[in-house]
Amino acid sequence: MEEREKATLAQDIRNALRMIIDPEIGRNIVDLGLIYEVTVEEGGIARITMTTTTRGCPASGYLKEAVSNCVWYVPGVEYAEVHMTYEPPWTPEMMQA
Repeated sequence: MEEREKATLAQDIRNALRMIIDPEIGRNIVDLGLIYEVTVEEGGIARITMTTTTRGCPASGYLKEAVSNCVWYVPGVEYAEVHMTYEPPWTPEMMQA
């Protein structure tokens, strides 16, 4: 898989993740800035680093599972790994207009 193909697949993943709506704020998790990083490795291995608006967010488990399930359905993804982090902490400034 060439670097260009990996970058295209990473963008496809980000686009698919826009379907996931944060239940508390009502906006998609990509535009909220909750997706910190999407990388694709050889063999269609997708690694997503994400956060939630607060460390004790009651929707954390739901959002992490939704991301994992969503990524598995993107054509070209053979494996998906989702990592939850709180560094750096999310702030409203991370939201896209």
